[in-house]
Amino acid sequence: MQPKKLKKLKKQFKPETTFTSSYLSRIVGYQKLYDAILPIKLLLNHILNADHRLQNGLEPQPLPPLLLPDNIQDVIYEYVNQQYAPKDPRGDALWELLINPLADLDHDLRDFRDYLSSQYGMWAYTNAVFLQDLSTYLAGAPVLEIMAGNGYISAGLRARNSSQLIYTTDDTSWLNENATGKHPVTTIEPLDALAAIDKYGNQVAYVIMSWSPDGLDIDWQVLQKLRTKYPLVKFLVIGEKDGATNSTIFWQNADLTLVPELNVYYQSFDLINEQVYLVK
Repeated sequence: MQPKKLKKLKKQFKPETTFTSSYLSRIVGYQKLYDAILPIKLLLNHILNADHRLQNGLEPQPLPPLLLPDNIQDVIYEYVNQQYAPKDPRGDALWELLINPLADLDHDLRDFRDYLSSQYGMWAYTNAVFLQDLSTYLAGAPVLEIMAGNGYISAGLRARNSSQLIYTTDDTSWLNENATGKHPVTTIEPLDALAAIDKYGNQVAYVIMSWSPDGLDIDWQVLQKLRTKYPLVKFLVIGEKDGATNSTIFWQNADLTLVPELNVYYQSFDLINEQVYLVK
């Protein structure tokens, strides 16, 4: 194919934003490029919808696995063949245009959690349906959230039950590494996890902890304190067993029970298999 014709075809399909700009701009660029490739378009729409809702102070909706289908090249091949006859060089050019960015697209789909954490300070993806399930499960019982980050869980519970007693705490030490913590979504009391339990342990029925750092044993210290001083308090933990969250000693010693009604819509959207556990 002549270089001039190839350049014209690429210009026809080229997204308005480049893939070297910001994460969200790249997602918008992919959306334009793959507008006719439905499996990809739907994944990108989910990302953009989640970002739009968070940007406007709304809870995001559940996400499907943000992974390219195994047969995506077959889907693209079929689409190209519908546009151009076999051996038409324009079809070859379109094929290359759609195939070449797939590796970068796959990487960016898997990086959505990193984008959420850096942009919004959200590590555990607390979607609207899960928050409703959690509120129903707690049935108005008094709750202490420790290591609450920006407070997405507590904010969701307060929005559903304004009379529920909810203590939201975080020592804010992570602000030194991530400035997004300067924009909490609810009121957060500056207490570390152990101090928060000492203060409120006798006043709550549940303690909630999500995405405890994997390099610290504070989760194990919390579990020991609950076992010895507050054995009647129920401990809900959101994390990936033996994976991206919590300490090794915690997973080795925790008595874990998956909570079915809290894991229906709290499902992994990437390679991190986070779940909701009742821990003793």
